[in-house]
Amino acid sequence: MSGLPFCPKCNCEYTYENGSQFVCPECDHEWSSVAVADTEEKRVWKDAFGNELKDGDSVTVIKDLKVKGSSSVVKVGTKVKNIRLVEGDHDIDCKIDGIGSMHLKSEFVKKA
Repeated sequence: MSGLPFCPKCNCEYTYENGSQFVCPECDHEWSSVAVADTEEKRVWKDAFGNELKDGDSVTVIKDLKVKGSSSVVKVGTKVKNIRLVEGDHDIDCKIDGIGSMHLKSEFVKKA
């Protein structure tokens, strides 16, 4: 047929485009055509030097990082094993020896 997606609300096949929106003529539901394209892309996490990070990787901290709410500091060169990648501002979830569970930004680590 036309190649347009079915309505996500009522599954109607007679949707049409109106600018950057898709519109369903049966239930009047409108949704963004950009949102459909974004769901197909997977996020790729990269370290400070552009290396791709994966769950379970080991990384090294490249800058002294103050721990919020504490007087502790994560020193340059601290190796962090078995990271977990998560969505959000701080995109690495990990445990650091002597400090505990933390969230780090990928821009402050390099792949080990």
